[in-house]
Amino acid sequence: MTRFLAPSFSGYRRTSVRPDLLAGLAVWAVLVPESLAYAAIAGVPPVVGLYAAVPALALYALAGTSRQLVVSPMSATAALSAGIVAGIAGDGDPVALTTALALATGIVAVLAGLLRLGFLAAFISEPVLKGFIIGLALTIMIGQVPDLIGVDGGSGNFFQKTWAVLGQLGDIDALTIVVGLASLAALVVLRRTMPLLPGSLVVVLLAIGATVLFGLDDRGLAVVGHIDAGLPQAGIPDVTGPEFAEILGGAVGLMLVGFAEGLGAAKTYAAGQGYDIDPNRELVGLGLSNLGSGFLSGMVVNGSLSKTAVSAGAGARSQFSALTAAVLTVVTLLFLTGLFERLPEATLAAVVVAAVVELVDVRSLRRLWRVRTSRMARVYQVTARADFMGAAAALLGVLVFETLPGLVIGIAVSLILLLARTSRPRIATLAPVGDEPGRPWVDAARNPRYPAVPGILAVRVEAPLLFANAEYVRFRVRELAAQTPGLRLVVLDGRATPSIDVTAAAMLVQLRSDLQGDGCDLALAEGIGQVRDVLARIGAKGEPHLYTTLDDAVRAGRADHGPA
Repeated sequence: MTRFLAPSFSGYRRTSVRPDLLAGLAVWAVLVPESLAYAAIAGVPPVVGLYAAVPALALYALAGTSRQLVVSPMSATAALSAGIVAGIAGDGDPVALTTALALATGIVAVLAGLLRLGFLAAFISEPVLKGFIIGLALTIMIGQVPDLIGVDGGSGNFFQKTWAVLGQLGDIDALTIVVGLASLAALVVLRRTMPLLPGSLVVVLLAIGATVLFGLDDRGLAVVGHIDAGLPQAGIPDVTGPEFAEILGGAVGLMLVGFAEGLGAAKTYAAGQGYDIDPNRELVGLGLSNLGSGFLSGMVVNGSLSKTAVSAGAGARSQFSALTAAVLTVVTLLFLTGLFERLPEATLAAVVVAAVVELVDVRSLRRLWRVRTSRMARVYQVTARADFMGAAAALLGVLVFETLPGLVIGIAVSLILLLARTSRPRIATLAPVGDEPGRPWVDAARNPRYPAVPGILAVRVEAPLLFANAEYVRFRVRELAAQTPGLRLVVLDGRATPSIDVTAAAMLVQLRSDLQGDGCDLALAEGIGQVRDVLARIGAKGEPHLYTTLDDAVRAGRADHGPA
């Protein structure tokens, strides 16, 4: 049984203290520069990212079930946050609205966890999430290019921002682009040659040192500027009731994206170490982290795959590593913020670009495109590439319509394609292997060496039998029956049909009547318990005969009588 508080500390041993301390130090080295950068993505002062990290790390450690997951500001949810706040009408304070959005996301996540709605993450399929993240990464990168090369940039969607940057290439600032590209190159080199080194922190410190040593900010190089030292102010953000109500809709989308990304990271490392993740507890942990962040003037947070990889790679055994990172972040807020005030904005932009460029996973889109065969194309037609189409819809939706609408478009397209595929399921004809009792029955089209039983048509519907596909199944089975000479019995194998509704049950009765008019009969075999229950409850007359196995149905068909 999972302990109620701090489940990751269950069975904790003293020998785990040292690796957890080292893992916490490694996470802190990555977390500080990236939190500053992700706050910039969200359109708030950089210190807001640090404000968010401390309560997120501490509160998830109390409620979450993952031993390695690091909860902190992330690029995807930061960009979503910026889009939601920018779309709110009125002249509200962006910082207050961002903080209120974290509170709203926390409320939604905690309620979802208490209501045991962890299954909601399944509505964002992996291909849709992949397309969404690729589109988001491209949008984030084009948003950082102006700071990277020293131009003003523009607003709007990805294509409008790209066009604005291209129109200002003649106004590039030489010093800014040198610092920006040098920082980006250093990040890439360090990542490839010394992956265990906290490259972001090293490059940030080197850029600050160069700015101080050569007085680059006095020569026109834009820097981060003043960062408030000290701990954040606790309290409820100053937003109106209508503004908070408008935020709630976006908070649901943020919660789904953050939960899906964090749950994926948590399950990945839990599987490797042999323990389980409770999705509902993860929702509560995510919610508490966001509530704490919002109450302490922070921004939306969620589980970070990249920082979790750093934590696990450094040997984290429990959330004590996250608590260590939280303490070090508090030390940073109290004593080290002045160090980051002369951080060049071009370097900060380079950190963001380097952090998200790996999310542009074109190779995964190619894999999704290849998931199609000629057989799938014949059965599912335009929906044969449903996964790729869902990813592409989310990707283009983000690039054209901004973040949250893009996610909604991707989910909607994938669900529509799922319904389309469900409405036209594959119906395979079956043939027995050998003559022994309990013999297997295989797909005749894939195994042409096995002959069908004369006078018997055994078919398998590879989908639930529902109102959406009932008529198609009826039409297709009658079509196959018409192509079978000397047909006496059609047997429907129920093992690949996990569920049936009232409409489909009534269709089976009608199908039997149709086949009897053509001189044959209909029987059901294998996995028939649910079918029997539904047929009994609707009081159907003339229902098909039910058999335990396909061979039982075949023997009855050959003897030309029903079951005893």
